[in-house]
Formats: sequence, C-alpha cells, structure tokens
Amino acid sequence: MQIETPPTEKPYDKAEGERRGLLIINTGDGKGKSTAAFGLALRAHGRGKTVKIFQFMKVPSARFGEHRIFEQLGIPIEGLGDGFSWKSRDLEQSAQLARDGWEKTRAAILSGDYFLVVLDEITYPLIYGWLSLDGVLETLRTRPAHVHVCLTGRRCPPELVALADTVSEITLVKHAFQAGIPAQRGIED
Repeated sequence: MQIETPPTEKPYDKAEGERRGLLIINTGDGKGKSTAAFGLALRAHGRGKTVKIFQFMKVPSARFGEHRIFEQLGIPIEGLGDGFSWKSRDLEQSAQLARDGWEKTRAAILSGDYFLVVLDEITYPLIYGWLSLDGVLETLRTRPAHVHVCLTGRRCPPELVALADTVSEITLVKHAFQAGIPAQRGIED
C-alpha cells in the first residue's frame, strides 16, 4: 500500500445545474447492487421522502432481512416475481408476473407520489425479453421531473446506461460462494 497525503483543497467546484430526479443504475457482477439501492432508500426515507421498492425476482411473500426492516420502518417493498428462473416451474408465468409487476411499477413512477422508486433486479426480465425495453425507456424519459429511479441487476442494457445520470458497475473481485461457503443469513438474505 502506498501512503497518500490527504487533499487540503476541495477537489471539485459546486455544481450549478438544476435539482431534479435522477436515474441511477447499480450493475455489474459484484455483490452489493441491491444493498446500495436499499441504502439509498434508507437515506431518502431518513430525510422524510416517500420511497417505494419493487423487487422483480422476489416472491410477494419473501421475508428476507430487507423486508423485515423496511416493514418496521414503514418503507413499502413489494416482490413481483416467483424467484430466479432456475427455481421457476413455468417461465411463461414468470414472464407474465414481470409484465404485471411492470404495470404496477410504471404507475408508481408516473404517479409522482414517490421521491424514489427502486426497481430491484429489473435487468433480468429485460434481458430475458419479458419486458419491453422501449416501454421502460419511455416511462423513465417521461416520468415527473422530481422522481428519482434506481435500477439494479447484472448486464444492464446499454440503452439504459446511456439514459442514466449515475451508473455504478460493481465488480466481482472475490466471493465467499466461490470458496464453497453458503449464503449467510443477514448478509445475503
């Protein structure tokens, strides 16, 4: 490790642009995309802002750690799917759930009722062809100006990346699962 001298001057000028709803994407093969989006939801909620979280791959009855705490905090979180594709008994049903879920999500975004809408794991139904990319892009382009939207998932379509204001690609360096360590409650669920 190389030791650095801490900066003594501000490394940037204050932004002069307008305050408006941002389109934020967390993508890549590393762990932490959803976790980062949930942290953003907590930050907004902590400022008294209205937040809604939609999870495209989780079942409506999911009770993972995030569901339990968001319920306690009064942050609505809704599972729209039937689990990951390898767990599905009927992929057409999974596709229909994604389409039905998108209609709920689209209505929430366009309503203007929320400061932040999180679309967790939306890239999967997009890359599987279950959702219309053009429809998602149109909704994001025409949303009310104050609505922030955060999308998560691997292999985010380049058209969404081009439209986004902020994109973070989370890179996998090392994962415990690769060493044969199973998912840990409270860390991965």
